[in-house]
Amino acid sequence: MLTRTAVAVVALLAVVSGTVLAIDTPAPALKKGDRIVFLGDSITAGGGGATGYITLIKNALEANAKDLGVETVGAGISGNKVPDLQRRLEKDVLDKKPTVVFIYIGINDVWHWKKQPDGTMTGGTPKDKFEAGLKEIIGKIKAAGTRVILCTPSTIGEKNDGTNERDAMLEEYSTISRSVAKDCGVQLLDLRKAFLDYEKANNKDNQPKGLLTGDGVHLNKQGNAFVAGEMLKMLGVAPAPAAAAEKK
Repeated sequence: MLTRTAVAVVALLAVVSGTVLAIDTPAPALKKGDRIVFLGDSITAGGGGATGYITLIKNALEANAKDLGVETVGAGISGNKVPDLQRRLEKDVLDKKPTVVFIYIGINDVWHWKKQPDGTMTGGTPKDKFEAGLKEIIGKIKAAGTRVILCTPSTIGEKNDGTNERDAMLEEYSTISRSVAKDCGVQLLDLRKAFLDYEKANNKDNQPKGLLTGDGVHLNKQGNAFVAGEMLKMLGVAPAPAAAAEKK
């Protein structure tokens, strides 16, 4: 269990790094027997790979909270948007009886919008359905007595000057996620802000990809480590030692 001082330090680190908690929502310590489900799209599906963020979190839990026996469960499917999560919530999340759920969604809801010859936009998720869907998902998870951590969608292009094609729309959807977290009284992990801050500090040549992603969207090794670090702060767990992580 974390001491009050440790919890305060975790909370402070969270604010500085872009990990923001909903108002009056503390960062509770993990408990023995906790089960964490990671719900999302292809980014989350990739998180279960050898250097993926779910694997890194699992390594950290084994290294620094082994006595708790915390289980991690990946529930990411490529191409998923909020309506897809709504359809499979029961089978892929609630039936797993989690105690903590990370929801990392929103990239495809924005990225899949395509302009048709007649000028209409199709393929993405309308903002009202995005908001309503998130609230429904969170409501059902909370009704099961489960802690929810909602992530803002991270990035579609790594340029740091606001010139990525979907920057404005991605910020609109991130703002919706922030509002939903506040309205629903759940914790918010503002990955969008964290990624922007990282790019401004490290992307000196304003590259569209290659720092945290391989293609501007999907996480590379560094990106997975970055996301794992942000999520571990929410859990109050330190990353695994580098040597231990390499052995996994």
